[in-house]
Amino acid sequence: MKQRVTGLGGFFFKTENPDNIKKWYKEHLGIPTDQYGWTFWWRDEEGKKCSTQWSPFTQDTQYFNPSQKQFMMNFRVENLVELLKVLKEEGVTIVGEMEEYDYGKFGWILDPEGNKIELWEPVDSAFL
Repeated sequence: MKQRVTGLGGFFFKTENPDNIKKWYKEHLGIPTDQYGWTFWWRDEEGKKCSTQWSPFTQDTQYFNPSQKQFMMNFRVENLVELLKVLKEEGVTIVGEMEEYDYGKFGWILDPEGNKIELWEPVDSAFL
């Protein structure tokens, strides 16, 4: 594999009231939030348009399971199918099955401290 992680795909965190926290960030920091949070658009070293998602979740979300942490990182990756094979061979805990949508493929792993990490092979053109 030439490169595994290519960038930060998102930062997700639990909060008491996602709507209130989005409103606060919009009002005080000027973040133009929507129902999901905020999508940061940027260009990689080759000039390709890319995105990173910032999203608050409810405290009782099951999306971060089996992790009990208050946050979950999402990393942009290349060739998720191959990367998951390599990570499994390296003894990394794989969580669930890979899922595929029109905006990319998703897989999940746990780090040594039990933090769930989402791996995303994006299709950035799906957002343009």
